[in-house]
Amino acid sequence: MNSQNKKYKFLFAGGGTGGHLFPAIAVADKIKSIAPDSEVLFIGTKSKIEGRVIPKLGYNFKSIWIKGFARKFSLENILFPLKLIISVIQSLVINLKFKPVIAIGTGGYVSGPAIFAAYKAGAKVILLEQNSFPGITTRILEKYADEIHLSFDDSKKYFKNKKKLLITGNPIRESLGSITKTEALRKFNLAPNLKTLLILGGSLGADSINKTLVANISLLKKKNLQVIWQTGIEYYEGYKKFFDDQIKVLPFLDDMNAAYAACDLLLARAGATTIAEILLLGVPSILVPSPNVAGNHQYFNAKSLSDKEAIILLEDKNLKEKFFDSINSTIFNNEKLFHLKKKSLELAKPNATTIIAERIIRKAGGACLI
Repeated sequence: MNSQNKKYKFLFAGGGTGGHLFPAIAVADKIKSIAPDSEVLFIGTKSKIEGRVIPKLGYNFKSIWIKGFARKFSLENILFPLKLIISVIQSLVINLKFKPVIAIGTGGYVSGPAIFAAYKAGAKVILLEQNSFPGITTRILEKYADEIHLSFDDSKKYFKNKKKLLITGNPIRESLGSITKTEALRKFNLAPNLKTLLILGGSLGADSINKTLVANISLLKKKNLQVIWQTGIEYYEGYKKFFDDQIKVLPFLDDMNAAYAACDLLLARAGATTIAEILLLGVPSILVPSPNVAGNHQYFNAKSLSDKEAIILLEDKNLKEKFFDSINSTIFNNEKLFHLKKKSLELAKPNATTIIAERIIRKAGGACLI
């Protein structure tokens, strides 16, 4: 009986942000394409992105009570130990009922109790770490893991057991790169003869990037630049008035494939999923790490790439001062754009999703079909 017919059970835990969730979805989708009869269950929290996205994709979803520990004092922090204990119990019940053969943790606080409980229930554990500076949950779970898949070589030094580590890359959706620039520009109703700047602030948006863009819109227009601007859902109402033929203002980009294909230059936060996508596609990029993430991991992500000349690193504290000059000196310099594209593609790991899915199925006892 080959792996197409075996009914393996795989549990995924990771969320809170798209950076933790979408790699899990990419791997789950690939597993289902290799072994269609496999059962997949996601554990997450109802109030975060996974609670909205996973049920829409048709995967089974179970929620637990856990919430992250706030870095600033919060009354909710007092409840954290209780929430953690209850979440471990909830996770144990879920795992004992589902009985996964493999549990895959992709980071975020929700993966802590879920993966620990899966290990206690007898599952093998595989962890995926997207960031250059590994998250605390991944480091805590290291001792329970059979394998830890990294996106950055720089991450190795933070782990004790080097034998568990594989530099595989960050799994991303396979539909990227399937549209031409001409088709993409047409989708956004943009001119083919003008340079196009793509602005991303993550699914929630980035306040500092939005405000700086507004302060520079007239300068960008004078340069005949056209902009695809994802404001973030929370900020859209305040910025939609800037929408016109040159400035396409959107709360959220459902079609990232088209957005990447349309742009000549990207300015974005340095989230791990964004990085994996721009490396795969060779998108010339200016990355502005968020100063508001745990462990400052976006800075370490961007610094790792900047040191290899694959992106331009612009720190948030310098954003107002250097925003326009950074864009202007790059987007019209075709030699610079080509260099960024070339260096990005050299660092890409296009087979990450397939490699990880194959290894998971092999751990489950199946022969991979690819």
